[in-house]
Amino acid sequence: MGNNASDIPLYVDLDGTLIKSDLLLEGLFLLLRNNPLYLFIVLLWLLSGRSHLKSEVARTASINTALLPVNPEFLAFLQQEKAKGRRIVLISAANERAVATVADHFALFDEHYGSNDATNLKAETKLKRIQAHIGQKNFAYAGNSRADLPLWQAASEVIQVNCPPSLTAAIEKIKPVRKFDRPGNELHLLWEALRPHQWIKNGLLFIPLILAQKVNNLHLLQHAIVAFVCFSLAASSVYLLNDLLDLNSDRHHPSKKQRPLASGRLSLYTGLFAMPVILLAALILAHTQTFDFVRMLGIYWLLTMFYSFVLKRVLLLDLVTLSSLYCLRLISGAAAVSVLVSPWLLAFSFSLFTGLAVVKRVTELINISSDSVFTLPGRAYTRKHLRMLTILGIICCLLAVLVLGIYINAEEAAALYSSPLVLWPICGLLFLVLFRLWNFAIDGRLQYDPILFAIRDRPSQIATALMFVLLWMAI
Repeated sequence: MGNNASDIPLYVDLDGTLIKSDLLLEGLFLLLRNNPLYLFIVLLWLLSGRSHLKSEVARTASINTALLPVNPEFLAFLQQEKAKGRRIVLISAANERAVATVADHFALFDEHYGSNDATNLKAETKLKRIQAHIGQKNFAYAGNSRADLPLWQAASEVIQVNCPPSLTAAIEKIKPVRKFDRPGNELHLLWEALRPHQWIKNGLLFIPLILAQKVNNLHLLQHAIVAFVCFSLAASSVYLLNDLLDLNSDRHHPSKKQRPLASGRLSLYTGLFAMPVILLAALILAHTQTFDFVRMLGIYWLLTMFYSFVLKRVLLLDLVTLSSLYCLRLISGAAAVSVLVSPWLLAFSFSLFTGLAVVKRVTELINISSDSVFTLPGRAYTRKHLRMLTILGIICCLLAVLVLGIYINAEEAAALYSSPLVLWPICGLLFLVLFRLWNFAIDGRLQYDPILFAIRDRPSQIATALMFVLLWMAI
């Protein structure tokens, strides 16, 4: 590296090196989030070449540079080098317009270069640009990908940022390497991005089998388990899509900004590749089920997609959609085991899950208000909606308890249960769980999804267990 490394100009890559993300994908997801029809326009841009695509995306999409996740160790190193007076140049395959915006934001770079309509500044093309700039003089290069190998081989100082061990080993055989911001385990991060803790919601698929009193039928139980796996995989594919489309919104959120994709810990390319693979696995597995189940799974996925692109930003309609998705789980569970869904169950579920969806919005509004933010990122709600939502949510939860009480006295309950009166304490237990949930939400003590709260909260766990005991006793 030489004794005076700070005298050697340092050329810095952008995507994956300075920042943990990719500006092209960031721009594409931002465009698709604003209008899904951009997909067809993007395909037209791509027909004119990758450089043209980058140019059009950079021109059309307004990326919030301040929110882009950076590699903190490397950024601190650059700031130290700048303080020493070292010449630092930002050079990237990203479009020159986007590169200029990033360079202006960080105020670290003496010059900056990016791709244009004619040139994709990557690999050997990038090396030629550097050599045209300084001739055969020594230079340092900081990069993160296999495309940077030609530049590292030519550089007198090699800097690797967020690089996998295999890539580090390839260049360490030739010359010394400085390393910053080593990557995490991609499989572990992908598993986190799939949100397996949310799969517990798909336990609703077992409810029709339990209420039909056929849980001891091993053949039907097997179908219910397969249905659970299908829904979990399909839901995770949508979670990945949501996270890709909501990068900007999630980075504004106090807790969602830590998600693997929003934080940059997981590559956007990994998320983009995993999404269709997981969905395909769900569809293949679903074809071992009844046709009605496959149809319900398709409706669930399409409605979830529509929610991701449009409905989640429509006032109140997002809440109705969320509760409908829960009801679809019940209907799908019934379809998997070929039993009928009671209208009473659907009425109870729709009221209950609408109330829980409202709790979630109220919780988010209360939590963000402490940070002097009054608009919910990516949603149609502001602080002024808090009172209206609270009233609506409490009414929906009380309505669920009322529907359950009316059902206990109905002929359907008398026909299905030998002692339907034993079900009455369930109304009280449900009321107490919901009251506790709302009390935590209004006090600002609820930090995550209300359904997950009910699952993790010890008093709620005990109450739920008692409900199932009473249900068993009634049968």
